[in-house]
Amino acid sequence: MGSEEGVIEQSFNVRYSSWVREALDEMNDSFVITDPCICGHPIVYASSGFLKNFGYSKDEVVGKNGRMFQGPKTSRRSVMEIREAIREERSVQISLLNYRKDGTPFWMLFHMCPVFSKEDGRVVHFVGVQVPIFSKRRLSGGQNFVSFSQQGSGIRDVAYRCCRREVCSESVKNLTHMLAKNSVVVSDGELIIEENCEASEIEKRKSTTAISNILSVLTHYSELTGRLACGKRYCTAGIVPLNAALNISLGRIKQSFVLTDPCLQDMPIVYASEAFLRLTGYARHEVLGRNCRFLSGPDTDPSTGFLINECIESERACTVRILNYRKEETSFWNYLHISPVRDASGKVAYFVGVQINDLCADQDQEELRPEMRQLSTVAAIKVAVRGSSMTSTS
Repeated sequence: MGSEEGVIEQSFNVRYSSWVREALDEMNDSFVITDPCICGHPIVYASSGFLKNFGYSKDEVVGKNGRMFQGPKTSRRSVMEIREAIREERSVQISLLNYRKDGTPFWMLFHMCPVFSKEDGRVVHFVGVQVPIFSKRRLSGGQNFVSFSQQGSGIRDVAYRCCRREVCSESVKNLTHMLAKNSVVVSDGELIIEENCEASEIEKRKSTTAISNILSVLTHYSELTGRLACGKRYCTAGIVPLNAALNISLGRIKQSFVLTDPCLQDMPIVYASEAFLRLTGYARHEVLGRNCRFLSGPDTDPSTGFLINECIESERACTVRILNYRKEETSFWNYLHISPVRDASGKVAYFVGVQINDLCADQDQEELRPEMRQLSTVAAIKVAVRGSSMTSTS
């Protein structure tokens, strides 16, 4: 758990100065920030307004995926629209029925946008703002529903509980007609608002303003670290960043590995797994954009490097045992498997390097042999890359 918490902390600490959390804490808006580069695309920050709206504590939310707030009446179509926006790395603004910790459903306007690294153009975070939608939760005369899941024997009981004063039978009849247009009452008396609830222009403007303010804070505090973040994509030096969907798919793979791009000069690393960062001791920003040879040291056998280069030039796989060095300069024997990864058209899009610390390879006899672990990792990466290239061209 400590390791996971460290990854979450690093998501913010590497990109922004230490004051960013304090600045975000002062904002009254309900929002979360997620990191698509971490396995599971977890929430790495949740505002106090968000925690208040949903009834959770910070520890119950940070590190979890946003799907935890969905429920039985959440529109699957809306969820797919959000997932598609993540895959295409674009903004989306959509009405969504979510659930509080106590199980109470409520409508909100969900506005999500990507945060890009100005250095290489890749998505480093997503910001998700939630604005409660009140238009469908009010009755004529300004009366409010007590809750979205009231128990009772029928619509007449719900109507009486919604009113603060006694009403005549004709009023109840009119109220019944109005509720029937905007809601559904199931057999146990539960009141569920239909999925066509739309946000007002005021609510839409409120979400847009919140997004703008949050991006301004993130941009400002990223300038203080020199790791610039912004709301628009800037691609430099011909580097095409991995899309968010591929980042998320690769993040689910637990093995230590890197992806390198053979189409770019010096074949730089474009993706590094969390296990690789733990193995080598480097932070992600210290790895991306560099050639894998930076792991070599004074006692690394040059002939091994020549063998690797020959396999890359001939686009074939190879397995070697090479002496590598961690950030703190301690050495380890790396049982390394390198393989080309082709896209849907059959072209080599990347090379993957899967690393296993040779000293730990045989410690657990119940695990797969190192060779099988590497091959299964390569297979999972090939599926992710091929699937991503197919959706991007469709």
